[in-house]
Amino acid sequence: MWSLKAWQGRFLPHPAPAHERLWAYAGWCNAVEGNTTFYATPTPETTTSWAEQTGPDFRFLAKLPKVVTHDHRLTGGDAELRTFLDAIAPLGPRAETLWIQLPGSFGPDDVPALAAFLRRLPDTHRYAVEVRHRDFFADPRAAARLEATLNAAGAEWVPFDTTAFFAQRPTSDAERDAWTKKPRMPLRAAALTDRPIVRYLGRDDTDLTVQGWQRWVGVVAGWLREGRSPTVFIHTPDNADAPALARRFHDEVRTRVPELAALPEPMPVEPLTLF
Repeated sequence: MWSLKAWQGRFLPHPAPAHERLWAYAGWCNAVEGNTTFYATPTPETTTSWAEQTGPDFRFLAKLPKVVTHDHRLTGGDAELRTFLDAIAPLGPRAETLWIQLPGSFGPDDVPALAAFLRRLPDTHRYAVEVRHRDFFADPRAAARLEATLNAAGAEWVPFDTTAFFAQRPTSDAERDAWTKKPRMPLRAAALTDRPIVRYLGRDDTDLTVQGWQRWVGVVAGWLREGRSPTVFIHTPDNADAPALARRFHDEVRTRVPELAALPEPMPVEPLTLF
């Protein structure tokens, strides 16, 4: 996402044509979750526009279509998968890692389907898998089986950390909505590859959001010292402050790993004036 209404006039120029909003977003952050590709595959013309609005180091972590991961549960949808891969081809190396988000009903008994699916994917991309079945987090045998499958394919396990969010009851409409929709799983903070990925969900309250991510500051700093290149996505229930929070998280990591490159400098939202 890069055109949230709440960002316009704050983080993005307003008004701004739709084809310029990603360009403005890329001044704040150097990666984006490809949530829209989960619901609808873009045209090659659209992804060509995305490539033109971003530098070669910008990263799209595009989710595979829902029809492949949820409807066919990785055992079909070959035509839809080919269409998706063709559509994101214009992104080139920007789409280094593709995201396989699986439904909560996809459990340990389905791991063989995941293994077979990963084996038939092209080696032109890396792959990351997000699971939402509790047994993968609570049952060591199920976790080990999943890890072995991912390691065999060189794929990453994406944790979605909602522990800080669920630590207190919701206090707003946005939090109440997220309370009913977001997965509530035990914390996982281990990397399988040199490109770990983390999703973190905080609260409306910035102090609680920052307090909850402190564990990740240490984990990510450790990964960087090990030579890994992590990607971290910072969310709140309404995401209104997400770009600024993402930069704040990055700054906190840089205090521990000063050699970490700075994020790009955002473009001014309003023209500079003398008055």
